[in-house]
Amino acid sequence: MNRAINVNSEIGNLKSILLHRPGKEIENITPDTMERMLFDDVPYQKIAAEEHNYFAKVLQDKGIETVYVEDLLEDVLQDEAIRNQFLDTYLAEHFYTGAAATDIKSYFATLSVHELVTAIYAGLRRGVVDFKHPSLHDISGSDANNPFILDPLPNAYFTRDPQAMIGSGLTINHMTFAARKPESLITDYIMKYHPRFKNQVDIWLDRSIDSRIEGGDELVLNDHTLAIGASQRTSTRSIEKLAKALFDSPHSKFDTVVAIEIPHNHAMMHLDTVFTMVNYDQFTVFPGIMDEAGKMNINILHPGKDGDIVIEHRTDLMATLKEVLGLSEIDLIETGDGDPVISEREQWNDGSNNLAIKPGEVVTYDRNYVSIELMEKHGIKVNQIRSSELARGRGGARCMSQPIFREDLTK
Repeated sequence: MNRAINVNSEIGNLKSILLHRPGKEIENITPDTMERMLFDDVPYQKIAAEEHNYFAKVLQDKGIETVYVEDLLEDVLQDEAIRNQFLDTYLAEHFYTGAAATDIKSYFATLSVHELVTAIYAGLRRGVVDFKHPSLHDISGSDANNPFILDPLPNAYFTRDPQAMIGSGLTINHMTFAARKPESLITDYIMKYHPRFKNQVDIWLDRSIDSRIEGGDELVLNDHTLAIGASQRTSTRSIEKLAKALFDSPHSKFDTVVAIEIPHNHAMMHLDTVFTMVNYDQFTVFPGIMDEAGKMNINILHPGKDGDIVIEHRTDLMATLKEVLGLSEIDLIETGDGDPVISEREQWNDGSNNLAIKPGEVVTYDRNYVSIELMEKHGIKVNQIRSSELARGRGGARCMSQPIFREDLTK
């Protein structure tokens, strides 16, 4: 199989993965910008980088190729024409056009490509650019009080969200909040112009769609079944659009999309913060997504006649998983062993956000020791990674990684 992307499950042997090293952008969050930057605290960048390096080393020691998105972008921007096109779009999406955009590009022209990519992630401080024709945007109003004329991208180490690799292709996502929109622009250029991916991948959805969708909500259960969270970050309209794109494409084998509604809040922003697949028939789940009777809102989408979509409603997660996966038994491992205090604490620190690197083996944060002990009791092999600073961004091992290539399951 000669594919640039091959992701037909959540658990197949992981061969290649996309990461981003948390850099200067982490230090460029302030108490005044935390909420806008989607953070609850300011991480200590030095320790965050050390923790991330440890995470990457755990993967590398398992024989997994770690590919860094910033390195791919640097490769792409070596081409002057592509670089100019990218910067024009990047600046326009920050509402810089005309003379202001020209002045910023003049500054960028003094940087090496490596320095340019660093600046794109770290943000651009006010006073660095010599604006020959300052606009009202730069000299008055709330914008003038922002220390950055181009905001940093502190969420970029959560590489799961700007795109989701599914089958032989991917969605390039319409991010919910302005703070993350440039991340999928970077994905767009890498997929269009990097020789590793150019003309070799299917684009199921691109970032121009008019409804929100993020990769933390997109889970590949098997080679024909996708689970998607209807969440704070992914709308039902996007779910239907993706289902139709997959059902209609001759390059897709997907014929089932399971839409799972979860609470719309920051603590449970994506489906993978409350639910991940860790083995053929084993899943970790935060019990808080269900009501007191254990019920929740689930819809199964299948292709119908004449391009229509057939929707069937369900309320039982375990029964739905058995149905769509053709299994007689399902093992749902509850975050924090279902304890009302422990499960809330460990879910806040991504106790359900596990990255499967092969069937029955995961990578997860060490701090969620109750959930780890329970997974081990259920026969799951757990590789623990450090988490004091990385966890402040509200994302775990799955959030921090985007599988590019998994071996297909044989079972």
